[in-house]
Amino acid sequence: MWDARVTVYLVGAGPGDPELITLRGARLLATADVVVFDRLAAGVVTLAGAGAQLVDVGKAPGAAPVPQSEINRLLVEHGRRHNTVVRLKGGDPFVFARGAEEAEALLDAGVPFEIVPGVSSALAAPAAAGVPLTLRDQVRSFTVLTGHEDPDLVPRQTWESLARLGGTLVVLMGAARMGATARCLLDAGLPPDTPVVAIRAATTPEQQVVRCRLADLGTVGVASPATFVIGEVAALRLEPPPAER
Repeated sequence: MWDARVTVYLVGAGPGDPELITLRGARLLATADVVVFDRLAAGVVTLAGAGAQLVDVGKAPGAAPVPQSEINRLLVEHGRRHNTVVRLKGGDPFVFARGAEEAEALLDAGVPFEIVPGVSSALAAPAAAGVPLTLRDQVRSFTVLTGHEDPDLVPRQTWESLARLGGTLVVLMGAARMGATARCLLDAGLPPDTPVVAIRAATTPEQQVVRCRLADLGTVGVASPATFVIGEVAALRLEPPPAER
């Protein structure tokens, strides 16, 4: 029988700023026995209680010292031994965060779990840069893509469909491959002067915003973690003026 008493919580840490985690996520962190956290959620771990066991399973670009299978095993093991285990994931657990794989592993093992949504950087990063993803009567949709995969392995028809869609494109985890992504979009028909905004380390004190044209994106050096916004909305800067000194 399924035990209704939840022991594992897959918690979205939000886009980086610890104050942008949800109230429920913060309360769970404060009472957790064990916190299994990602690299992009490391800044939010400071909200954990003093007695919590912290388990760093963070992945860096091109490196995964703790494979996903081992993370799944750790969650099952800790979930069976402790009352409150928080799996802290950057952004939202179900947006390019492999939360579905972890939920499946817990489900197969009979370990009760709960999904605690978080604010995805796909939404927060553009907002932090003053860029709306939609505009009334002008831009009616946005599409979120993973930039982790090799763009050249994506079928050309997919790029052509994205180019024809006419909405905003948001690319996550794409810093290392944005030159190739830009080339694929240009080949698919997006105009070279399409505005682009790259937001690195969004919502943190290290946030950087770089603006360019799609044709120049391959020459713009933006380090990970970065979110890229492509489309006419990227030309907007809806930010308050700087405070006078």
